[in-house]
Amino acid sequence: DYRIGEGRGQVPLPGRDGLRMAYTACNGTEDDGVWPSGRERNERWLHLAAEHARNPFHLLLQGGDQLYADALWRIPSLARWRRLGRRRRATPFTPDMAEAVGDFYFASYDRLWSQPELAPVLASVPSLMMWDDHDIVDGWGSYATDWQESPVFQGIWAAAREHFALFQLAAPADDLPEGFADPRGGHFGWAFRVGGIGILAPDLRSERSRSRVMDEAGWRALEAALERLADCRHILLLSSVPLANVQLHLLERVLGMIPGHQEWQDDLIDQWPSLAHRDEWACLLDRLLSVSAERRVRITSLSGEIHLGSWGLIERGATAIHQLTASGIVHPPPPARVAAVLERVAARPMRAAPGIAVRLLPMPGLGRRFLRARNWLALEATEEGALDATWHGAGATSGLTIPGLR
Repeated sequence: DYRIGEGRGQVPLPGRDGLRMAYTACNGTEDDGVWPSGRERNERWLHLAAEHARNPFHLLLQGGDQLYADALWRIPSLARWRRLGRRRRATPFTPDMAEAVGDFYFASYDRLWSQPELAPVLASVPSLMMWDDHDIVDGWGSYATDWQESPVFQGIWAAAREHFALFQLAAPADDLPEGFADPRGGHFGWAFRVGGIGILAPDLRSERSRSRVMDEAGWRALEAALERLADCRHILLLSSVPLANVQLHLLERVLGMIPGHQEWQDDLIDQWPSLAHRDEWACLLDRLLSVSAERRVRITSLSGEIHLGSWGLIERGATAIHQLTASGIVHPPPPARVAAVLERVAARPMRAAPGIAVRLLPMPGLGRRFLRARNWLALEATEEGALDATWHGAGATSGLTIPGLR
């Protein structure tokens, strides 16, 4: 039981019979007017709340895009800045801009966390959160240099960083609590242990550019976390974008030949299998597979971002890493014709590096590789290190059990 001011709440604690978790991602839309009411917007949150009432969750993992900050561009001074072309880089971030941007993030979080369909869940299930691009601004880190290094973009970054820490981490951005790799907030990577379960989240946005996902500090933090959690029975890795996803290299090349920034271009560059990040992706998979094989620890990746549910497998020899993607709890799925194209492309296996095979598998009970419905993921970790996973989609469910290695 706890009390904050006049408010009271209860948090269920895990017992010896296992740890129950829920995973969510993509808690919003680019267009605020998609849903006519809060209940329709938050239908999956109401479903999660009902499941929590039936069998309580001990932990809520929120894997990115908790906030959709796309309406930021409606601020008049920022809308004018976007139309400046090459002059963007020389335009200062004025005090008036800073005040408007700060007010925007504060008000956006205030509205988001106050929604009556979300608030009871957030008040009764402790959250571990990691951000993705929409928590800052759509495509952050995948823009060209004249955008990314401009004073205005850096000013937006500073405000987004401050408010992410305040509203999602409950801490000042430059004074983070134990569990975070960099207490000064150079990046927000964290790692925690709950019994025999290790949970870690690298920050895939703070150091991102068009040519890299993480800088040296992020990689050192990830390596240290893997070492620290290597004696766990099961490690859950929150990778905001999936380790196993379709490769759309031809489309990426075509868009790259067109001058300027094209719609969907940043979405393609965001992905681990992108041409821009292929070597870094292979390096990450190699390290995860090595830790799993050498320490006999099961590693499972949890991701969102793609607005579909999916199940992937990354294999080298007898070692396998499962990729569970649940997205979005609010964001609608892509159109049926887009999902059909992705389904065909996903049937082709991928080779991330010599000896490493990556494939998307048909989801249990569905007979297809993508769950095209708003969804969230329920996870139950057992004392033996196994993990039961169930996707709760609107109108469809899919479940599987990942066995432990010990």
